[in-house]
Amino acid sequence: MDMSMEDDGGSSSANLEHRAAHRAFRERWKETDDSMCRHSMSFHLHHRLRSDFFASYLYLVEKIPLVQLFPLTCEFISGEKQFYHQAQRFYRDVPASEEGMMGDFLEISNTDLEGSRQFLKRFVGPGKAGTHRALDCGSGIGRVTKGVLLPVFEKMEMADMMEHFLLHAHEEYLGEDADRIETYYCFNLQEFKPPKNKYDVIWMQWVACHLTDKDLMTFLCHCKKSLRPNGVLIMKDNMARQGCKLDPLDSSISRHLDIMRSIISRAGLEVLEAQRQEGFPDVVMPVWMIAMK
Repeated sequence: MDMSMEDDGGSSSANLEHRAAHRAFRERWKETDDSMCRHSMSFHLHHRLRSDFFASYLYLVEKIPLVQLFPLTCEFISGEKQFYHQAQRFYRDVPASEEGMMGDFLEISNTDLEGSRQFLKRFVGPGKAGTHRALDCGSGIGRVTKGVLLPVFEKMEMADMMEHFLLHAHEEYLGEDADRIETYYCFNLQEFKPPKNKYDVIWMQWVACHLTDKDLMTFLCHCKKSLRPNGVLIMKDNMARQGCKLDPLDSSISRHLDIMRSIISRAGLEVLEAQRQEGFPDVVMPVWMIAMK
């Protein structure tokens, strides 16, 4: 999870060589949208979607020198996009603890959990989502599973790409409640297809930012099919104040709320409610909760 602090430096220091490469890219793109950019950012770019769905890509190209953006998102390491490889490498060194999950912001964990509990209450109960089973995506050691979901749902499943997080959750962190975890999925979400028609609630927190637009849209489509009748998908993540922000350290993309809404719409989901998490310090990027079905 990346509780990013905003940084307004960065792209303004790009030298003339970077700018020249950027200009050349833009000129060539005008003529060869489909052939040149089909795999940039792992987005399957298409001319008719250029104006809205790929607004985040356009913003990144405008704000980040091309020579910095291209290697992160287009080169491969051992058959995997560097964008995902770098995130895996980053979290490999993160300790399996609450401190590791919250980075430098452990003090806001309780505020975060309480905000999530109150938001979840609006969507479960009679005539709403059931309380039989939930899935926690990007679960880490199970901080949200333990503090938000287990008190509400009879059974849980957890998905995370880091095996040492899931092992710590099962062996130590969840204690006796580990018996209520039916399945631990050790998958990258861009490769994970959850079972159909199984979950009353799917929760994904601080993990949408680790998926490219195309992979996020695909995963949301899979989640929609995984929900039971009246089921709800809840996303909680950093939202950029404008455009989107790329953090190359942990390979995360923080999108503006409008960009996220566009991706959600393209996935065929309807936003039920969006609410900003309150009580976080101003230095933290805005965090929003979005419920959809």
